[in-house]
Amino acid sequence: MIQIFIILLFFLAMFVVTSVRIMKEYERAVIFTLGRYTHTAGPGLIVLIPFLQNMVRVDIRVRTTDVPPQDVISKDNVSVRVSAVIYYRVVDPSSAIVKVEDFMQATSEISQTTLRSVLGHHELDNMLSNRDQLNKDIQELLDTATEGWGVKITGVAIKQIDLDPSMVRAIARQAEAERERRAKIINAEGELQAAKQLDEAATILAQRPETMQLRYLSALTDIAGDKTNTIVMPVPDLLSTIMAAGKK
Repeated sequence: MIQIFIILLFFLAMFVVTSVRIMKEYERAVIFTLGRYTHTAGPGLIVLIPFLQNMVRVDIRVRTTDVPPQDVISKDNVSVRVSAVIYYRVVDPSSAIVKVEDFMQATSEISQTTLRSVLGHHELDNMLSNRDQLNKDIQELLDTATEGWGVKITGVAIKQIDLDPSMVRAIARQAEAERERRAKIINAEGELQAAKQLDEAATILAQRPETMQLRYLSALTDIAGDKTNTIVMPVPDLLSTIMAAGKK
């Protein structure tokens, strides 16, 4: 009697070990019956038919994969090395297991090729200044490519764009030249405004000659404040001007 009980207990233990599975909240079980996919179960307790059914455990949490640095030739023929990170999760466990051999490896490989393809259609300035739009473009293309695998791309982030040292120096020279160009334009605009103001002032002074005499006197007052001993300055005939004004 005891032997029969031990045998039954042994078979019960074997049944529990081979048939009972517990899936966590973030896990799903893709169940195959005689090699054919039947259904997806979980989370919670799952009972399999011994020797007839088996399962593959799939994690549906968001995964992160680093895209190794890729050599990219930009649209303006500049060589750069770009690295990125991809965020994705499994939304259809059965497709992720049945339709692709290794969905993680496949997602990583297609991320590399898509990264090179998208960035190769943009110029260097656009890569450096418009990363948000590039991230969206890469995400849309990846999401379309992995949709059949039951994988959803939730985010793409370009981490770093490395330039050749010679290209860094060339960009620095270009930026310096641009700053000099802007400085010259600002200086020229200032001289133009000053010339216009001087022209207007000369027109006003020409209408009344006595105002020019006042300007001479004002200039003498300013120069007198200096520490020079001798001041030589041409002064027009103030007396004749004053007499002419009196006759009028």
